[in-house]
Amino acid sequence: MAITTYDRGAGAGAPFDRDFTPAGGLEETPAPRRRRHRLRSLVRGRESQPAWARPALLLVLALTAVLYLWDLGASGWANGFYTAAVQAGTKSWKAFFFGSFDSSNFITVDKPPASLWVMEISARLFGLSSWSILVPQALEGVAAVAVLYATVRRWSSAAAGLIAAGVMALTPVAALIFRFNNPDALLVLLLCAAAYAATIATEKASARWLVLAFAFVGLGCTTKMLQAFLVVPAIGATYLLAAPGRFWHRVRQLAVGGVALVVSSAWWVVAVMMVPAADRPYIGGSQDNSLWNLIFGYNGFGRLTGGESGSVGGGPTGTSGRWGATGLTRLFGSEMGSQISWLLPAALILLVTALVLTLRRARTSRSRAAMVLWGGWLVVTGLVFSLSQGIIHPYYDVALAPAIGAIVGIGAWMLWCRRSALWARLTMAATVLVSSIWAVVLLDRTPAWNPVLRPTILAVGITASVLLVIWRHRARNLVGRAARGAVLVLTGMAVLAGPASYSLATAATPHSGAIPTAGPAATGGGAFPGGGGPGGGGPGAGNGRFGTGHAFGLATFGPDAGAPGGTAPRGGGTTGNGFGPGGRSGFAFPGRSGGAFPGTSGGSFPGRSGGGGADTVRSQIAAETLGVTLFHRRPFALTQAGEELQKFINPFFGNLEATAEQIRGSAAQHIRIGASEVVQRDHLPAVVQNLRKRHPDFKLLLREG
Repeated sequence: MAITTYDRGAGAGAPFDRDFTPAGGLEETPAPRRRRHRLRSLVRGRESQPAWARPALLLVLALTAVLYLWDLGASGWANGFYTAAVQAGTKSWKAFFFGSFDSSNFITVDKPPASLWVMEISARLFGLSSWSILVPQALEGVAAVAVLYATVRRWSSAAAGLIAAGVMALTPVAALIFRFNNPDALLVLLLCAAAYAATIATEKASARWLVLAFAFVGLGCTTKMLQAFLVVPAIGATYLLAAPGRFWHRVRQLAVGGVALVVSSAWWVVAVMMVPAADRPYIGGSQDNSLWNLIFGYNGFGRLTGGESGSVGGGPTGTSGRWGATGLTRLFGSEMGSQISWLLPAALILLVTALVLTLRRARTSRSRAAMVLWGGWLVVTGLVFSLSQGIIHPYYDVALAPAIGAIVGIGAWMLWCRRSALWARLTMAATVLVSSIWAVVLLDRTPAWNPVLRPTILAVGITASVLLVIWRHRARNLVGRAARGAVLVLTGMAVLAGPASYSLATAATPHSGAIPTAGPAATGGGAFPGGGGPGGGGPGAGNGRFGTGHAFGLATFGPDAGAPGGTAPRGGGTTGNGFGPGGRSGFAFPGRSGGAFPGTSGGSFPGRSGGGGADTVRSQIAAETLGVTLFHRRPFALTQAGEELQKFINPFFGNLEATAEQIRGSAAQHIRIGASEVVQRDHLPAVVQNLRKRHPDFKLLLREG
C-alpha cells in the first residue's frame, strides 16, 4: 500500500509518494489518455453537476450560434454609420483610438469606441466585409449567453442556468442586436461578465472580484457611456447585503470597487481630453467638442429629461412623443413590447415570489442575493427606459434580456423544487398562463403574420397550466418520467413559442439603418411607404426614404447611401431633401438638427419610432388635423386617405429645390455626385477636405441618399 506524505521542502501541500523509485520514474498518464480525459471533461463537465448539464449547455450554445450567425451577411453593412467608422479604424490607428467616423479624423461617432475596437480588429485580421464586422457581434451574443448560464448556475442550479440562457438567446431584441453592429452587443456581454464577477465577489467577500466586476462596468461605459452604470445599484446592493464580513468592511471594499469603476470608466475620456482640440477629431454629438458634454448631456441626462440640446423629448409621463409613449407601461407598448416584454410579466411574478420565499433567510442567502442582483438590474434599467423623455430606441431593451432570463430561470427552479405544495403549482400555472396570454396579445399586433400561432400557444398554455396544477408525483418510473417530460415540454412551448418565432423571423430578415427593430418584416416601422426600420429593414421594405434628412456635415457615407436625391441601392423611395448644416442625432459637425426642414430632425411620414428620421409627431398631428386615419401601425399599411395624401405631397418634395431657387431669385450652383459606396467611403472625404481648404467661403451641403 502506497503511503502519501508531504515534503516540507517542496512547499505546503506538495505531495510525494514513498513508493517512488528513481529507476522506475514518475508514472505519468499517457498523452492520448490525458487528451481523452480533457475531452470527456469538456463534454461531461464537473462531477458535481448532472450528467446532462454540460451536453445541454453545449447544445444551447450551438443553437444560439446558429440563430445569430445564420445568413448573417444578408444584412450587408447593417448600420452604415458604424461601418464607416470601422473602415476608418482599419486605415488609421488614430481613428481607431478616437473612434473617428472617417480616416481623416475630422469627427468621431457619438459613442465611445470599445465596440468599434472589436470590429476593427476583426476587419484588420480578415479584411473589411459584412462578416468580419457582424461575426464578432454574434460571438459576443453566444459568449453573453454562456456567461449568464455560469452566473445563474453558481447560485442556483444547472437547470436554472439553462432556462436563463434559453430565455435570453430567444429574446427577439437579442436576436436582433447580436446580428447587428450597434454597441449594445458588447455592452450586454460586459454587463453579464460584471454580474458573474459580482457573484463570486459576494460569495467570497473578495475585493479582487469586486474590483473586476466594477472594471467590467467601466469597460461598458467605454462602450455606451452612462447606460452601463444602470447595473451599479444592483451590484452594490447585492454585495452590501449578502457578502460575508462586517458591515464597514464591506463598505470599504465597495469604495475600492468604486475607485476601480472611476478609473476603468474615465481613462479613455481623460486620454482624449488631454489631446489638444486641434490635434484630434471633433467629438461627434457634443455641443462644445467635449466628451464631458457628450457623456452627461446628449448621451447622459439629456436622455432622461429630453431637455438637452439636440435631444427630442418623449413628452410628459404617460403621453406619446417622438420616441414613443413614456410611462410605467412603456415596455409593454407598441414600440417595445414585441422586442423584450414576452416574459417580462413572468419575471415580475417570479421576482416577487422569490423575494417572499427568501424573506426570512439569513443575510447571506444566495437565493435572495441572486434576486437582489438580477431584480435590481431589471427594475432600475426598466424604470429608466420607461420614464426617459429623451432619445431612446426599442433596441436598447436588449440590456434587460439577461435579467429577465436569470429571474425566470431561478424563480422557475425555486417553484419546481417546491412543486409538492399546492401554492407552488398554482403559482407556476398562473405564470405560464399569463405568459401565454401575453404572447397572444403581442402576436395579435401582427395579425397577418402566422395567425395559427395565437390559438396554438393559448391552447398549449392552458393545457400546461392545468397539468402543472394536477401533476405533482415524482418521476420514480418510466411512466412518471414521461409524464414529467410532457409537462415540461408543454410548459416550454407555451412560454417560449412566441419569442422564439419572433427571433427566427428576426434572423430571417435583413436589417440596416440606425434604428433596427426585431420581429417579422411587416412589423418594422420606418419609411414611407415601406416598413423595416430606418432605411428599410425587411424584404420589400425599401432603403429609400420619403423626405429623409440624414444630412451629414461631411459627406454621404455608408452602404445605404445613394446619389444625392437618388435611389438607395436596395429598395425604392425618394431620398435627399435634407437642409441644414448638421446631420441627425449629432452625427454631423457642428450641428445635429439638419432634416427635411431647417431646425427639425425631418424624416419619413408617417414612420413608427423615428426610424431614419421618421417623425411620428407630425404624422399624428396631420391625422388629427385632417380627421382621418392615415396609416395602420401593425402591420404597417397606408389607408386610402394616406395614399391620397402621399400623392398630394410627393410633387411638393420633388420640386422643393427648384422652388427654393425661384424664391432666392437665382439658380443655385449644384454639384451632384453619384458614386458607388466604395468611392463615397474611400475618396469623397478627402475631396471634401481639400475643397474646404481651397475655398473656405464655399457653401457645402452634402446629403445622405
